[in-house]
Amino acid sequence: MTGAFASTSFPLIGITDVTDAAHRIAPHLPATPFRRYAQLSDLLGTDVFVKHENHQPTGAFKVRGGINLALQLSDDERQRGLISASTGNHGQSIAYAARLAGTNAVICVPENANPLKVAAIRAFGAEVIPYGRDFDEAREHCDELSRERGYRYVHSGNEPHLIAGVATATLEMLTVEPDIDVVIVPIGGGSGAAGACIVAKALRPAIQVIGVQSEAAPAAYRSWRDGQIVEDRMGTFAEGLATRVGFELPQAILREHLDDFVLVDDDEIRDAMLQMVTATSSLVESAGAAPLAAAVRMRERLQGKKVALVASGGNVHVRQLKELLDTLPL
Repeated sequence: MTGAFASTSFPLIGITDVTDAAHRIAPHLPATPFRRYAQLSDLLGTDVFVKHENHQPTGAFKVRGGINLALQLSDDERQRGLISASTGNHGQSIAYAARLAGTNAVICVPENANPLKVAAIRAFGAEVIPYGRDFDEAREHCDELSRERGYRYVHSGNEPHLIAGVATATLEMLTVEPDIDVVIVPIGGGSGAAGACIVAKALRPAIQVIGVQSEAAPAAYRSWRDGQIVEDRMGTFAEGLATRVGFELPQAILREHLDDFVLVDDDEIRDAMLQMVTATSSLVESAGAAPLAAAVRMRERLQGKKVALVASGGNVHVRQLKELLDTLPL
């Protein structure tokens, strides 16, 4: 590693941590589908597969990490309970995993958080605290509450157990299709992309792992590019990509192993959502469609490659879906 990432104080995460996580979560989560789609392959002019993390019981990939973490809590941590901040998917993961592990969870969400995701967090048994205008304000409030009330704070990015857990999605992909050439994964905080890098580079270093983020919220991209943690604007509608600052642990991994990082605009993400819904006959949320938006932009570069798109989640609120469909010409 170079620059600021060389001094990260977190433990290293290796392929053994991922295989251990896979065994740990297997009794609770079946493998999600990994399918080739002819329509997407025709669109890009090459073989395209989709990893359906939108089929998870929480509707998103993060539940893998939540369960991996919750099943390793100490008795003291379990008694204290968990607290975390989220725009929705990570919060569902922690709520779901806390219930599985027999502990309590408190989730801080932005005041304008996706109501579908907030309702799901409550349904999984967690207390929800709305706070702030965006994820980072909710995260800062969460950090304060954890110190005041003694909860075990679960950072959405700087948690080795979370990264090892979400990395199991890539392990599943490469077990089914070991000759994948390119994995394209959305980046908000970066745990999913960091996990993909760990597995891909351990099993077949020639695999290219490419991250994608909205250009309206480029903090993770700029942190990766500049080699230091950067704060930037947050103006995207894609809540899974909506972070205002890079996170230290995922960035350390991405800086060393990520092959490329692509920014796309929100209109490209909306178009990709429609294409994913049409091609896969399933709901794919904005962050989960971002890899297709990046692939369309990189179409020429991907020719002759076997490409995996990570559909990271499918939690689309009815209002969001209506707004999306209203963009279609009559």
